[in-house]
Amino acid sequence: MKTRLRMLRVGDRGCAWTARICHVKGEVDCHRSIRLRVWGAGKNSRALQVDLVSKFWPGPWGACATDNAYPTSKDVREVVDYALEHGWEPDAVGGTFSLTESEHAMAFELTDFLITDRMRDPDAPDPSARVIHAYEQRGGSAA
Repeated sequence: MKTRLRMLRVGDRGCAWTARICHVKGEVDCHRSIRLRVWGAGKNSRALQVDLVSKFWPGPWGACATDNAYPTSKDVREVVDYALEHGWEPDAVGGTFSLTESEHAMAFELTDFLITDRMRDPDAPDPSARVIHAYEQRGGSAA
């Protein structure tokens, strides 16, 4: 599977990014997730990585397959701005700076996504309750 590398300008910085569609299993449902990776200073620069889970709820049968949430350039720009304010050094060589649920989810979320640790750690908290809560906050009913 070939990954599409997209380009984005954030201030004076050119960034390259990819978003890989995945799924995470929760106790209530399967949730669409996205692994977002951003490079702010070329392929050898320190990558930024965040795993996102869609706020789409309730999912129809086959929710993982039918949810079409995907990060926009605006979403990526918000992630980059937040990461820069919280220690990401894109000009450093090598390594990965991760935005994790355990460290950043209380302070940061996107319109259509929440940060999740479930993609990298199957024992991380189930995202279902947070997804349902976010959906209800937007005026939906999880009846």
